[in-house]
Amino acid sequence: MRLRPYIPSHDFDAIKDWITDERTHALWSAKHAPYPLEKNAFDKFLADMYEKHGDCPFVATTDDGKVVGFICCGVNFESNEAMLAFVMIDPAQRSKGCGKEMIELASEYCFEIMKADAVQLNVFTSNERARRCYESSGFTERHTTPDAFPYGDELWGRCNMVKKKA
Repeated sequence: MRLRPYIPSHDFDAIKDWITDERTHALWSAKHAPYPLEKNAFDKFLADMYEKHGDCPFVATTDDGKVVGFICCGVNFESNEAMLAFVMIDPAQRSKGCGKEMIELASEYCFEIMKADAVQLNVFTSNERARRCYESSGFTERHTTPDAFPYGDELWGRCNMVKKKA
């Protein structure tokens, strides 16, 4: 697997259909990104995330160039902690280790290129599959905020997880 910058003209068509319903969309973006994904609105969303948080989008590809994942990385210079966000895996590639490998590559990028001391991410407590993926990649729970996000008649907790530089 390889990690490279997201190129809207090349990569949007590969990822646009990965989020197929509103619940999955909420789990992925906490409703920050537009649903359904449309190119112009998604481009604006990514530009806004860069302006607000310095988030840079990346895709994970197979060695032959097929896009299998999407992730954003940013760094808080005051705390020197990087943040991973908007993690998305091609549904056809789930449960094959792609998510774990992409998270590990993104963490390595944050430590080695961005020079972060730690990498954090947030995951909703109702998203057990993602949480297990992050734990298998070396992340541990730092704190959980119960009932942090309303979705329909549900309240989801938000778990902040961290991985420290070795």
